[in-house]
Amino acid sequence: MTDTSPIQIVFLLFPGITQLDFTAPAQALCRMPGAVLAGAAASLDPIATDSGFAIVPTHDFASAPQADILCIPGGHGVTDALDDAATIDFITRQAAGAQWVTSVCTGAFLLGRAGLLHGRRATTHWSYTHLLPLVGARHERARIVEDGHVVTSGGVTSGLDFALTLIARVKGDMVAQAIQLAIEYDPSPPFASGHPDRAPEKVTAGLKARVYDAAAARMEAALRA
Repeated sequence: MTDTSPIQIVFLLFPGITQLDFTAPAQALCRMPGAVLAGAAASLDPIATDSGFAIVPTHDFASAPQADILCIPGGHGVTDALDDAATIDFITRQAAGAQWVTSVCTGAFLLGRAGLLHGRRATTHWSYTHLLPLVGARHERARIVEDGHVVTSGGVTSGLDFALTLIARVKGDMVAQAIQLAIEYDPSPPFASGHPDRAPEKVTAGLKARVYDAAAARMEAALRA
């Protein structure tokens, strides 16, 4: 019989969050037996996402329950959140009592700012991996990286793979497979261009020039500040 004891899952929410970093793992994790999800932010005001709509937190930092699983999403808003003492303090306090400490995409740098990646293997979005040493982490070329109770994942869509991996660790492979089937996660993308290792060089170079060279420079400046 599957254990249905409550498992408190707390997601950090902040302005400029990449919504799929949050909603993809939340969709899988909420189906885990016993899962209780919370979205915690500095206030209960709606959080502007990168997709043109807002997410309403369930808790502010003061009222948020202690996480069994702490998840830190990413997004361009990470650069501002790095300098927010209340946000970093919340991560530090929650991580101290969590069984699992996790991140999606550039959320890894918030874990790093809180001192939680020092000396650990980790990953993040492919365009920022070179910055991981700035938070004391060693980059591992993998979509999901587990180092003890700390789990980091690559960019955006990797959050769903991360969630299923974590569900398997917590509840077993059969539960994770059932959830994967329930949400019909059977990806068959039209192009093999989801990572620079496979994408055409021209596509990667163009995207870096338009978006990620400047974004990574802003992240580096925030990390060095």
